[in-house]
Amino acid sequence: MITTIVEFKLPQPITIAQAKEIFLGTAPKYQGKDGLFRKYYFLSEDGSRAGGIYLWRSREHAEQVYTEEWQAFVRQKYGSEPSLTYLETPVVVDNVVDAIIADT
Repeated sequence: MITTIVEFKLPQPITIAQAKEIFLGTAPKYQGKDGLFRKYYFLSEDGSRAGGIYLWRSREHAEQVYTEEWQAFVRQKYGSEPSLTYLETPVVVDNVVDAIIADT
């Protein structure tokens, strides 16, 4: 499994209420996405940075999403270049479903 952290600076700080409204507008695009287990949207405490933390089945699945077209969408919507960090994720503790998931 791969965790990807995507982060970008916002043109001006936003509130958590504004972030929630914006994120709810893009969330449906990720439902049923091949290879995506979970996505967490985040907003920094000062409201100046936002992004997502994704848990993918594989890096190949993640790279199918983070295309130049996707990066252009982020630049247009949020006004800055996204940064991507890939992290190997060999074990996940999921208290929602009461499971420990190990990469196979």
